[in-house]
Amino acid sequence: MPLRRSLLMRLLAVSVLVSVCSIAATAWLTVRSTTVAIQQEQGQALADDARTYDALVGYAATHPNWDGARQAVSDLARKIKHRITLTTEDRTPILDSDTGPISLPAKPTAVIDPLSVDGALVTDSPTDHIDPRAVGPYRLTRTEHDTLRSAAQRRAACLRNVSFAITTKIVESPSGRPRVETDDHGLDLSSRCDAPVLDGPTRTEAKALTRLGKLVHTCLAHQRQPDVKLGLDFSWTPLPGPAGVTSQETRAGGTTRDVPAVATSQETARDSAKSRKIVQDCVTSGRREQLAPYVAPTALMFVSSRGSTPSTIFDLSQSNQARIAGVAALVLLTTVTVTALAGIRLIGPLRALTGAARRMEEGDVSARVDIERGDEIGRLATAFNAMSERREQLENLRKAMVSDVAHELRTPLSNIRGWLEAAEDGVVEPDRSLMTSLLEEAVLLQHVIDDLQDLAMADAGALRLHKERIGVPDLVAQVVTAHTGSADAAGVALTAHAEGHPEFLADPMRVRQAVGNLVSNAVRHTPRGGSVRVCSRLDGDHVVIDVEDTGSGIAAEDLAHVFDRFWRADKSRSRATGGSGLGLSIVRKLAEAHGGTVSAASEPGRGSVFTLRLPT
Repeated sequence: MPLRRSLLMRLLAVSVLVSVCSIAATAWLTVRSTTVAIQQEQGQALADDARTYDALVGYAATHPNWDGARQAVSDLARKIKHRITLTTEDRTPILDSDTGPISLPAKPTAVIDPLSVDGALVTDSPTDHIDPRAVGPYRLTRTEHDTLRSAAQRRAACLRNVSFAITTKIVESPSGRPRVETDDHGLDLSSRCDAPVLDGPTRTEAKALTRLGKLVHTCLAHQRQPDVKLGLDFSWTPLPGPAGVTSQETRAGGTTRDVPAVATSQETARDSAKSRKIVQDCVTSGRREQLAPYVAPTALMFVSSRGSTPSTIFDLSQSNQARIAGVAALVLLTTVTVTALAGIRLIGPLRALTGAARRMEEGDVSARVDIERGDEIGRLATAFNAMSERREQLENLRKAMVSDVAHELRTPLSNIRGWLEAAEDGVVEPDRSLMTSLLEEAVLLQHVIDDLQDLAMADAGALRLHKERIGVPDLVAQVVTAHTGSADAAGVALTAHAEGHPEFLADPMRVRQAVGNLVSNAVRHTPRGGSVRVCSRLDGDHVVIDVEDTGSGIAAEDLAHVFDRFWRADKSRSRATGGSGLGLSIVRKLAEAHGGTVSAASEPGRGSVFTLRLPT
């Protein structure tokens, strides 16, 4: 084989290509990582920036100014090991975690404004971008908090009394309002355990909501929109609209707005979306105006490196370049060596398999390979040996079948020829008895040919089935009736027994043929005075037909061959007593064509049981 087509050379070429590419990529990454500019550490660790931003936003949301934030800023800078600087919007310093001159970057890391949080730095950013910790005038007094806390505890105890399977938990919002959470999200708290104090606003909250309602009303009036009623969660519902409206459209939070009856569906949808946006904008702007006196002023946050800025470029020295080249050459050499060894180990078994396949192609059906490995090559060798063994078995079976077919056809043809030659020579008279004998031999010959044709059609998948609903007891009775004459002539008692009256979908002619073959086989192998019993029953979604006989039985080592073609347990049996040797093979093919199975069980000296299972 040319080297360019050799598998070993291909493996070496691929390994060299992969090695060169990997070395080049590694070298490129190394050079890039050592020559990239070390920019100012603004935004270097997003997690640190997000944690710092969240902490400072939380402080600004709960304090009206930055006077007491120095210690918090210093602690954060120490944790993230960076310098944190806060300035006003015009870059006037407010707080700095380090001493020394301040060199502010061109762009701040973030803007600290609890009334407009940055969604990129907050995992669960609220839709209105107002930090939930900014509660301002909604913060409960100690008395209100204690009252609501007691009501929440009573509700939790009530829910636990309703069902021991309910798990309750009291959670407090940033304003200090407690609420009861359960693991049953569909539970109606107000109907099960009523607590008006817990469900309604406190005096502090009512006062703050009234103030917010005025701000929202003023905003809506400027937009020529009807007023709304606000809830504790800042959802809103419409107040009764002016007369003359006949339909409503839904707003955010489950509210509706009256629209003219003459409006089209598209106009209604546009007006609804516009109305919802106006109301939501007014609620958001009102909240910001209400909370502004209670939060710290907007500040710019700068996160930068501590100390002097290091050099932004690393140059590779000649010694480092030589070291990289040496390592690359060593990696390439190791890759080629390992690939060569692996290729030799791989190619050896493949060559053995190729040689065995060629021997099999030349007609040596006993070709095998001796490869004992646990990898894919070993499994391939095992599969090849199994295929070769199966082919040898099939070849032996083919030869035996050809011999058996020749033998089965030779006997009736020899008899027919002998009688005809005798009649031609005038040895016998061509009378009625001779014609009868010739007819019997012709019928026997036709029987063998029909059996072979049935098997050929089944093997080719051309066996057509004409299925219909048939009753099992009726079918069995027909078969028993048809074989009663031959059973009586052989001195065998043939009976039928049915459990219930099951029905199934099948080809009645083919099923009768299969059961008839089993019955005739049982009668033929049952001595005079014995019995054959055909039983039918329903087993789950299968119809089961058992043919039991009291014959001589079958040896255990022969049970696996009873359905083979031209097989007989007694090799000395003649056609007159042993049949064609194809009946049981035909039964198996007919059962498989119906999606069923046939099996045999036997005990020498006590008879045999052949079981046909067909799906209903």
